[in-house]
Order: sequence, then C-alpha cells, then structure tokens
Amino acid sequence: MKHGAQTALAALVGRYGLNEEQRERLAVVLRCLADDDRAPTSVREDEAAVDVHLADSLVALELELLRNASEIADIGAGAGFPGLALAVALADSNVKLVESQARKCGFMERVLDAGGIENAQAVCARVEEWPEGIGAHDVVLARAVAPQPVVLEYAAPLLRLGGALIDWRGRRDAEEERIAGDAAGLLGLERSAIVKVHPYEGVRDHNLHVYLKARETPDRFPRRVGMARKKPLVT
Repeated sequence: MKHGAQTALAALVGRYGLNEEQRERLAVVLRCLADDDRAPTSVREDEAAVDVHLADSLVALELELLRNASEIADIGAGAGFPGLALAVALADSNVKLVESQARKCGFMERVLDAGGIENAQAVCARVEEWPEGIGAHDVVLARAVAPQPVVLEYAAPLLRLGGALIDWRGRRDAEEERIAGDAAGLLGLERSAIVKVHPYEGVRDHNLHVYLKARETPDRFPRRVGMARKKPLVT
C-alpha cells in the first residue's frame, strides 16, 4: 500500500475510533480491490479507494442510529460498499450484502474470506425476491442504487417498525425530495433528516437521507421484480 493510502487509512481509523485489527481488515479490503482483476469497480487504486469506498462508507458512523443497529442490510451492494467497511467497523452487528449479480457476490465473498470478516454475508438475490429479509432489519443502507423513490420501495419491506433507511445522495433537489417524500408516505416511511457529510477532503454535495419506518408497509410490497423502476409510485 502506498504511503498516502496508509496515512489516509490511519486518519480514518483515528476519526472513528477503530482498533488495529479493524485497520488491518480495512487494509485487506483495499488489497483485494487493487489485486483482484474481477473487482467490480473502476476505483481500485488504494489512495483513491480509501476515499471513494472506505471514507464514503464510514461517514455513516456519524449517525447514532447506525452505531446502535444489530441487523443491517446493504441493498445493491455492488463491490460491497458501504456494507463491507461498516461491517468491519460495527463488529457487533450482522450485515447482509444484498446483490443480484453473481460476479459481484463472488468478489464480496472473496473479500469477506480474505479479511476474516465474519459478521457479514453476501446474499445473491434480487431485493424483491428475498423473503428472508422482510421485516428483519434495524437499518437498510443504499449507495448509488437507484432514484430515491425506487430505493424507498426496495427498503421499506425489509425494515422493522422503527427501523431506518440511510440513502447516500449527492446535490439536493427540491422536486426530487418532494417526489421521494410522497412515495415514502405510501410505504410507511417518514423522512427523518438529511445530513450533510464530509467524508474526505475536497468532497462536495454529499448527503445522507434518513427515513424512519413509522407504520407497517402495505402487504402489496414488495412488488414484482422491476416494477419499482417501470411504474414508479409517484411521478
């Protein structure tokens, strides 16, 4: 690992109060990204990956509701972020990395094995076709998955009453937020906060959108695969 990446990783460890074992596991994650030709991301070089993958994931630790969560699902996990990094940081939590593409699931499984990350599991399934996840989670994570109304529809059935969705978003847009708020109401969710975050130097317009499950989600959800995108709840 290059010196710059080592320095940045050490700063992250200090920022979030992680220990040496956690630092080493995060370093293994970085090595897997750099060395595995099948890593499903264009950001693989360790200095960039510390920021784009690790820091951007760990910034959610600033939310107390995540730090207290026992059961977490990362939907559309892709290469494993934010769930992989947060599983390392939250050793007492159980993290499901939900991803429909077998190639991406295979990569996450290799990283979990290499890093000895035993509190996370890759779930190779479409989120709409994962009955074991229904009502089972304190927190659902979503980063760069889909338009927010779609993410809300994916997440709501997976949450316990009182649970929360954390959705990583960029620049705020009033009309998009209005549409998302209307969709949330149909799903039993309520927007709790939009938290501006600064995961690494130079980043702009990063926000964590937090929705709480205030009411039970109607039984008609989840809808069939693809319906959330094809026929949005609100336009």
